[in-house]
Amino acid sequence: QVQLVESGGGLVQAGGSLRLSCAASGRTFSNGNMAWFRQPPGKEREFVAAHSWIQGNAYSADYADSVKGRFTISRDRAKDTVYLQMNSLKVEDTATYYCAASSTRKGARSYDYDYWGQGTQVTVSS
Repeated sequence: QVQLVESGGGLVQAGGSLRLSCAASGRTFSNGNMAWFRQPPGKEREFVAAHSWIQGNAYSADYADSVKGRFTISRDRAKDTVYLQMNSLKVEDTATYYCAASSTRKGARSYDYDYWGQGTQVTVSS
């Protein structure tokens, strides 16, 4: 059974930082594509960042405009884990953050990904 388990969420003041982790088990995504989405309170789920391997250890990373320059997505291939480093957090970053994975498809849309984690809550206070 494939599982994606997120961790690292919590309460932080505006301007602070958090690092989210998402570890895969039951199936390897070491050569696949992984991403982060979020769902703010009362809103629809939205794309945050995506990571895809290109060749060898070269990769491409895409970000939503709202997080560019503040968030960084990275992967540890050996651990089959994806990270989201979030800096300069804003109140509007408050959301439940989900990681997602796909062996083949990639992109910024929810339906690009086959597997999802249970979510981790990030709350940014003013």
